[in-house]
Amino acid sequence: MTAKPIFTRGPSLPARLALCVIASLTLMAADHHHRLDWARQALAFCVYPVQWLASAPVRGAEALSERLAAHQALVAENQALKRQVAELKRRTLKYEALKKENDRLRAFLDNSFKLGEQMLVAELLAVNLAPYEHRVLVNKGNQFGVHVGQPVVSVDGVVGQVVRVTPLTAEVLLITDPNHAIPVQVNRNGLRAIAVGSGEYDHLELPNLPNNVDIRPGDLLVSSGLGGVFPQGYPVARITTVEPQPGKHFARIQAKPTAALDRIREVLITWSQNTPSPFLPASPADAARP
Repeated sequence: MTAKPIFTRGPSLPARLALCVIASLTLMAADHHHRLDWARQALAFCVYPVQWLASAPVRGAEALSERLAAHQALVAENQALKRQVAELKRRTLKYEALKKENDRLRAFLDNSFKLGEQMLVAELLAVNLAPYEHRVLVNKGNQFGVHVGQPVVSVDGVVGQVVRVTPLTAEVLLITDPNHAIPVQVNRNGLRAIAVGSGEYDHLELPNLPNNVDIRPGDLLVSSGLGGVFPQGYPVARITTVEPQPGKHFARIQAKPTAALDRIREVLITWSQNTPSPFLPASPADAARP
């Protein structure tokens, strides 16, 4: 009995090649006449999921790269904006400080014209913090013509007077010091009085005024000019308390200084028109030159 071969022998290799060539030519001819469009579309439809899955890693990598680049750009932009905001805040604060300083200096200039006196602007160097002793140190001394007894004012009112002088500094006794007294008058009716320091920055005392004195809360006290120390008519304080004392001869009267003595930074040292200031050197070094 003859055994059958496991593998049957197919067409020869030349026959297969010829068959492939014929099939290729047939398909090319059919494609040329657009007879295989439906087959191409069907094949593309079937292959699309495979193509999509194959390109998914590439698309994911590109998307991640774009997001990282966008994130880095946003971080850089955010940091740049923060720096700009910080710079604008710094400029705003500096502008506000300069504006306030400019307003104060303009107010000093305006008041110097109103007073009609010679003026010298001085800045505070130190404040005496001892209880009931109200004195400040300013950065102008006798090299600028400053002398003991000169009145010192601010843009809001009388501050005090010079009590000690060195070549470069001067010590000013404030009107609220218990050892200071200033002649004043009520701006409303011209009534004269003496305003004495209380040892507290927020009020002065007006002693020795009778219970029926014509003074009301809110009345403005101005310097009377008596004694020749302070310029006449400059604001000193405003009446806050008027309390008659039954059984006593004098009323209890208090006034609040118009100048913010606990917050001032610059003051005006004044000269009267009768005693003009000497030549003021440009600097202490200039004054030391022969």
